Amino acid sequence: MRRVWVWALRLLVALVAAAACIAWINREELVRLHAVNTLFEPDRIVSNFSAMNQAFLSRPVPRGDSDVRPLLEGYALTLPPDVMDWVEDRALTSLIVLEKGAIVHEDYFLGTGPEDLRIGWSLAKSFLSALLGVLIDEGSIATLDAPVTRYAPDLKGGAYDGASLRDVVQMASGVEFNEDYKDYHSDINRMGRVLARGGSMDGFAAGLTTQAGPPGELWRYVSIDTHVIGMVIRGATGRDIPDLLSEKIIAPLGLEAEPYILSDGDGVSFILGGLNLTSRDYARFGVMIEQNGRLGDRQIVPASWISQSTRASAPTEPGQTGYGYQWWVPEDAGPGEFLARGVYGQYLYIDQMRDVVIVVTAADLDFNASGRHRNNLNMLRRLSRAASE
Repeated sequence: MRRVWVWALRLLVALVAAAACIAWINREELVRLHAVNTLFEPDRIVSNFSAMNQAFLSRPVPRGDSDVRPLLEGYALTLPPDVMDWVEDRALTSLIVLEKGAIVHEDYFLGTGPEDLRIGWSLAKSFLSALLGVLIDEGSIATLDAPVTRYAPDLKGGAYDGASLRDVVQMASGVEFNEDYKDYHSDINRMGRVLARGGSMDGFAAGLTTQAGPPGELWRYVSIDTHVIGMVIRGATGRDIPDLLSEKIIAPLGLEAEPYILSDGDGVSFILGGLNLTSRDYARFGVMIEQNGRLGDRQIVPASWISQSTRASAPTEPGQTGYGYQWWVPEDAGPGEFLARGVYGQYLYIDQMRDVVIVVTAADLDFNASGRHRNNLNMLRRLSRAASE
C-alpha cells in the first residue's frame, strides 16, 4: 500500500510540474488574451491605448534618419464655448487643431501627454491607402481592378475569391463579417483573439468562406478587407508593411517619435487598426494629405491619388455616409472635406477649403451610440470654421 501512495504522490507531482510548464510556455499568450478581454475596461482603457505594445506583439515602423519636421505655432484659437463639455463627455485624450499647417490649439487630457504613442485604430487604414497609392503610381501593382487572388493566392476558394482590389479598398468585397465590438462572439472580436494568441491573420482572412453579396455591389464596413489590401501589397512587392510604410510614407514626414504597429504571431502587421503614433505625428500625416500629398518640397503621395481616394466612390446607399479608398466622406461634405475615423473616438479630420487639419484621440466607450458620430462631426466642423475665421 505504501508503494501505491508513493507512486500516486510522484504522479501528482509530475502532473503539477507539467501543468506549471505548460502555463509558463503559454504565459505570454494568456497575458495577451487577458489584455484583449480587459482592453476596454473603464478604469484601464485610457492607459491601455497608450501602451498597446505591452499587451500585444508589435513591430517598429522606422521613422528614418531625417530631422524632425517642426510644426509651426500659429495664433491661439478661441474655442467654441461648449468644447470642453464635449471633450469630457467624449473622453478625449488629445485635441490638436492646425490651420495652414500651424498648430492653433493643442491640449491633452486624462493624464496623457504629447509623448504618448496612441493607438489610432482605423486611422491606420488611411495610412495604408496612402501607401497603396504610391505603389500603384510606381507600378508595383498594376491596377485596382486586379483580382485580389492574383497577389494573395491563399484567398482562392474563400469569400474573397472573385473580389477585386478596388472592391476591398472601397469596403465592397461582399464578405460576411460581423463588426460589432460589443458582441464577444463577433468576427471582429474573434479576430482580436487570434491576434492576442499569436495566430495568423492571413489564415483568419483565408478562412472566411461566406459572402453577404456579390463583390462590388454591397457596401459594408468590414475591417478585414483592409488586411486583404495588406496581403495584396505584400504579395505584389515581396516586402512587409512596416518596411514599405516606413520608406514610402513615414520617413519623409519627419516624425518626432518612431511609430510601432501591432502584429500577429507570424510578424504580419495588424494594418487594419494597429498603428501607434503621437498625436503630433498623426497631425504631420494629416497635413501632408491635406496638402494633396505634398510636404515641403517633396511629393510623398501622388496628388491624383489623394483626389481619387478621398472622393465618395463606394456603392453606399443614398443618404449614407460616403466612402472612398479607406477614407470617410460625409454625405453632406463640402469640397475637400473628408476624414479618417477609428473606434472609441479617434478622428483625423481634413478640410482642404479652410486649410484645416484636426486630430482627436479618445477613449469613448459610447463611441457607437446613436447620433454620436454626427455630433462629433458637427463639433469638428465648428472647430474648423473657428480656426479659419
